[in-house]
Amino acid sequence: MRKSIFIILIFLVLFSCKEHNENKEVVTNAARPNIIYILADDLGYAEIGAYGQEKIETPNIDALAKEGMLFTQHYTSAPVCAPARYMLLTGTHSGKAYIRGNDEWGDRGQVGSYTAMAKDSTLEGQRPMPDSTVTIAQKLKEVGYTTAIFGKWGLGAPHTNSIPTKMGFDYFFGYNCQRQAHTYYPLHLYKNENRVHLNNDTIAPNTKLLQGADINDPNSYAAYTLNEYAPDLMFKELSGFVDRNTENPFFVYWATPIPHAAIQAPKNWVDYYINKFGKEEPYLGEKGYFPHQNPHAGYAAMISYLDENIGKLVAQLKSEGIYDNTLIVFTSDNGPTFNGGSDSPWFNSAKPFKSERGKGKGFVYEGGIRVPMIATWPGHIKPGTTTDHISVHYDVMATLADIAGYEKPAHTDGISFMPTLFSDNKQNQHDFLYWEFPEYGGQLAIRMGDYKVVRTGLKDPKSEPTLELYNLKTDIGETLNIADQHPEVIAKAAKIIDSEHTEPEIDKFKIPGLKEGFIN
Repeated sequence: MRKSIFIILIFLVLFSCKEHNENKEVVTNAARPNIIYILADDLGYAEIGAYGQEKIETPNIDALAKEGMLFTQHYTSAPVCAPARYMLLTGTHSGKAYIRGNDEWGDRGQVGSYTAMAKDSTLEGQRPMPDSTVTIAQKLKEVGYTTAIFGKWGLGAPHTNSIPTKMGFDYFFGYNCQRQAHTYYPLHLYKNENRVHLNNDTIAPNTKLLQGADINDPNSYAAYTLNEYAPDLMFKELSGFVDRNTENPFFVYWATPIPHAAIQAPKNWVDYYINKFGKEEPYLGEKGYFPHQNPHAGYAAMISYLDENIGKLVAQLKSEGIYDNTLIVFTSDNGPTFNGGSDSPWFNSAKPFKSERGKGKGFVYEGGIRVPMIATWPGHIKPGTTTDHISVHYDVMATLADIAGYEKPAHTDGISFMPTLFSDNKQNQHDFLYWEFPEYGGQLAIRMGDYKVVRTGLKDPKSEPTLELYNLKTDIGETLNIADQHPEVIAKAAKIIDSEHTEPEIDKFKIPGLKEGFIN
C-alpha cells in the first residue's frame, strides 16, 4: 500500500514538473517579439529628419524615433555593401570576417555584363560564404522564429550553398546580386531559389542618353522608368509575409536597396520634390548609373518613398494587433555615396560629418561608417529616448540572442546593447571598435573611447600610408591629426591589431602593410 502511494506521488510530481516546463516554454515563446530589421542602402547619417535632415521629408521614420530610441553613435561594420551585410549577419568584425570587401567573384566570366548575367544565372551574385557560416537567421530559427529577407542579398551567387534559403531564411524575395540592384527596373528578381521574370526592357546600368537627345525634354529620360518597380514588388511580398505570420514570432530582414543609385523613384514623389526644390541641372550619367532630369528631386523621392512604405508597414502591424510585440530596428549599411547623381554634399547627407568622396561611403572616416539607428518596441523601449552608447552592426547577433533567447555562437565580436534599449545602466562597453578595409586604397580604423586611429593608402603604391589620430569628443569632423601628440594611443592601437587581425582567406582582402608604420 505504502509503495503504491509512493509511486502515485512520484507520478504526480513528475507530471506537475512536465506541465510547469511546458507552460514555461509557452510563456517564453509568447514573450518573444517579432523582429523587423530595416537596412537602408547608402543612407547617410543625416538623411532622415530625426537626425537633422532639412530637405528630405521622413515623417514615418521620425515617428519611430519619437516612439523609441535614437542612437547617436552607431556604426556599420564596413563602409560598403557586402562586408557590412556579412558582419551584421554573423557578428564578426573585419579583422576576423571571411568577407571583408566587395567581391564580384570575377573569375567566373563576364560578371560585369548585365545582359550576360540575364542569360546565364551562374554569372550573378557575389563570392559565397562558407557552408559553415552561422547567421542570425539560423539562430532565430533554432528558437522558433519564421525568417524572411526582402531586398538585396549580395552574399552568395545562385546555385551555391550561400543563398538566403540555405543560410537560415525560410523565405526570400528580391535581388540575389548587388550588381543587378543597380537598376530598380530589373529583368528579374528571385523568389527563394527561382527567378521571377519581370515585364521590363533590357536597360543596362550606365546606359546613357541617346546621342543628340534634348536634356531638358522629359521624354529623353523615359527609358529609365519601366513597368515593374522592384521596391513595389518587394514591399508587397513583405506585407504578405507579415500577414501570413501573425500567430508566431517572425524575423524580417528588410534589406531595401533604397537609396543606392541609380536614381529611380515613383513619379508622384519626384513631382513633389520638383515642386519643392525648383528647377535644377540634369544629371547626365557622368558618375555612373542612369541619367535623371531632376536628380535632387529623384534622390529625395526615393527616401520619402521608403519612408511611406515604413509607415504602411507600421499601420499594418497595428491593424493586425502585433505592433506592440514587434521590435523594429531602422539603420543603414554605410554612409552616403558620391556617385550616380546623388549629390550628398547638397543634402548635407552625413551632417555633422563630411560626405564627399574620400569621407563618405567607401571610407572609414565617420561619414562613411557612422550610421543612423532607431529602435522601437512599445512597452519595452522608452519613447523619445536618445543614447550615445557606442555600438556597431556586429553587436546585433549578441543583442538578439538576449532578446530572443538563442545561444550565441561560440565566437562573436559583438556586445549586446539590450540593456541600453531597456534603459538599464548595466550596459557593457566596447574597449574598441575595429575596421580593416581592403578597398579604396586599403584602410584601417580603430575607435578607442573618444580616440580614433585612421590609416589610409595602405595598398596604394603611389602614396605613403597615413597615420591619423582624432579625438572625436573635441574634433567630431576629424580635421586635426594629433597622432604625434599621443604615441601611447598609437601603441595601444598597434596591440589591438596584433590581437584582432587574422590573415584573410581571400587574397584580394589582404592588406600587406596593415601592421607597419606605427610609432614605437
